[in-house]
Amino acid sequence: MSGNQINRRDFLKIMGWSGAGVALAGCDRPTTVTLHEGKEEVVSYLMPEEYVIPGVGVYYATTCQQCPAGCGIHGRVREGRVLKAEGNPDSPVNYGKLCQMGQAGVQGHYNPDRMTKPHIRKGGNLVEASWDEAMALLKQKVGPDSGLAGDRFAWFTGQVSGHQAVLVNALMDSLGSERHYVHEVVNNAVTRAVNKDMLGVATPRYRIDEAKAILSFGADFLGAGQSPVHYATEYATFRTGDRGVLMVAEPKMSLTGANADLWMAVRPGTEGVLALGIANELVIRHKRKIDNLPAEVRDLITHYDLDTTAQITGVAGDRIVKATQWLHSRTPSLVLAGQSAENQAHGYQIAAATMLLNMVLGNVGRTIVPGTELPFPQLAAKQGGTADLRAFAKAVEQGAYDAVFFYNTNPAYTAPSYMKLAEKLQSKVGFKVVLTQFPDETAKQIADLVLPLHSPFEDWGTHVAASSYDEAVISMQQPLMEPLYPTTRGFGDIVLDVLKMRDSDNYGQYADYYAYLSQAFGALSADWQKTLQTGLLKVEGQAQRINAKAVKVSLPDYKQNAEFPYHLVPSARLGLWDGRHANIPWLQEAPDQISKVVWDSWAEMHPATADKLGVSTGDYITVTSDQGTIETQVYVFNGIHPDVVAVPMGQGHEEYGRYAKGRGVNPLKLISPKHDAKTGELALYGTRVKVAKAGRSEALVRMGGPGRNEAQLGRKLVATVTADVYRRTEGANDVA
Repeated sequence: MSGNQINRRDFLKIMGWSGAGVALAGCDRPTTVTLHEGKEEVVSYLMPEEYVIPGVGVYYATTCQQCPAGCGIHGRVREGRVLKAEGNPDSPVNYGKLCQMGQAGVQGHYNPDRMTKPHIRKGGNLVEASWDEAMALLKQKVGPDSGLAGDRFAWFTGQVSGHQAVLVNALMDSLGSERHYVHEVVNNAVTRAVNKDMLGVATPRYRIDEAKAILSFGADFLGAGQSPVHYATEYATFRTGDRGVLMVAEPKMSLTGANADLWMAVRPGTEGVLALGIANELVIRHKRKIDNLPAEVRDLITHYDLDTTAQITGVAGDRIVKATQWLHSRTPSLVLAGQSAENQAHGYQIAAATMLLNMVLGNVGRTIVPGTELPFPQLAAKQGGTADLRAFAKAVEQGAYDAVFFYNTNPAYTAPSYMKLAEKLQSKVGFKVVLTQFPDETAKQIADLVLPLHSPFEDWGTHVAASSYDEAVISMQQPLMEPLYPTTRGFGDIVLDVLKMRDSDNYGQYADYYAYLSQAFGALSADWQKTLQTGLLKVEGQAQRINAKAVKVSLPDYKQNAEFPYHLVPSARLGLWDGRHANIPWLQEAPDQISKVVWDSWAEMHPATADKLGVSTGDYITVTSDQGTIETQVYVFNGIHPDVVAVPMGQGHEEYGRYAKGRGVNPLKLISPKHDAKTGELALYGTRVKVAKAGRSEALVRMGGPGRNEAQLGRKLVATVTADVYRRTEGANDVA
């Protein structure tokens, strides 16, 4: 009791008082307060539902919104308050499991920095407003009498699906606009384009659980992937029984790489060379047939022999031989391309090379199989990437829009500095509306109107996963509790209100979004109550058709850069993701899966590079590209290529609440204006940088203290050996 120290005798006296007296004895109560002045009125849970039993939790099914994967969850609610989230075992997306981001959704719901009232920009400042004022402004700017032309209006969102996507499309139609930009920093847009060209479908089903060997080119499917819980569950099957072998080639070790049997540090941008070099080894050493491939593809594979591949990629020849041997002997296998491979200036060519390797191995039809598509294309997920960010920035620069709505995205934070997006939005777009839960950079810096949203635990909606699974499912999102703040509203309700302004004949009949959804489910001949109970509506899907076709691959020569000798890797990680969870203290406190750093930014660097620069863990360095400079601390470890400096995404917010603002650095601001020629995606991993000492050092805050070598002060008190050495020596005499 901090402000009112009492001894045991006084404590026993207090315990003899009435209930009001017990309340009076609370912490920091001054001794001058009388019993009458300090009493409080204790109000019970006055109107509980009939089925509520005090102290006993009730579970409701809904859909996680912490990343685009769309996992099904069960929310535990007690006395009208959501307390915990766990996976929905009926969901084919996550099989009842849930990652740390999904678990942290509860903290996002109760976050003290949530936007609770509408805000209107007046005199350059955002000021609180009522919903009547906000809707009046909306009617003035985008209503039927606003004079807004369709081609002068745009939506800019993150991934959307289900009936939210239907309503967004309806609003676009009512305005006569087709300008819907979808932006996700962590995406697989390049691979989708390659799959469409080489398989005929953008999102086939990857059977990790059926593979005997997996080779990942930067695909962090256990961490910051497209559906990490789903693939982690299948990975558990992959590792049981006839234990599968995992190989990972990437410039910086990811969570998936940390689980690999063989990890290869590949020079960024040369992943396609490594894929074709392995294909060459399969043909030369293991006599794999490639007669079905076009002659130009066969000639290209022949070009990348073992020595050439090792020299270009920086991967040792014996590791290439080992990977090839495993892929040949353990079938079926699976080859995946991910962020570090796709996000290059020739990312499409790299991803196409990995798919060619799948064809050489015969994986198409075995571990790359048709998925099940939803029979309602209007509900399908609108997936995003970074090409739409580029296109939107260009359109804004040309003065293309008078009004833009932003939802589920924060481009003022994620856009590279060279785009100058925030400045252009402020000067060239007359009316900007941000629908958000939190005061992020886009809301605080550029919005003319900010509309506060319910949390996902307070809102209605439906969602369709972007990845393909064995079943076609519409996932239900329903409120787990009453809104914490009566002045927030649901996304569907806001869009529906604007639609009523524009098209009252078709949408005026719906009292709210709940009424719209329930009628929509009636049109689907679905059992509304059963769907609410299970959180899922399983429908008869349509099987995809895969038709494998090789395409021409052209890989440019690797070039050194004397001025900027290092490659910048702005890696994503399970937790902060692309920065959207930096305002959640649980996830700030959760240690990075590799470095164990918490609450800050850092730059990962190979020991050889650190020795060359004369720095060690904790030293500050400057990382400079042709777009600017950031300053952060060094973390030295072996799981990175010597030519790479990796700065994880997620920190460096200028706004976004007390837990995120002013913490760390944002490596996305350093990205150079390079993009993939085929897809238009930004080359997030294609920026070159130089590094210099900043001249100061501090302890790098990490969970669990120093690493093994640091704790031993270089004395090798505890030595380690490889499994092969152990078996040849001490292990040789082990008796089972």
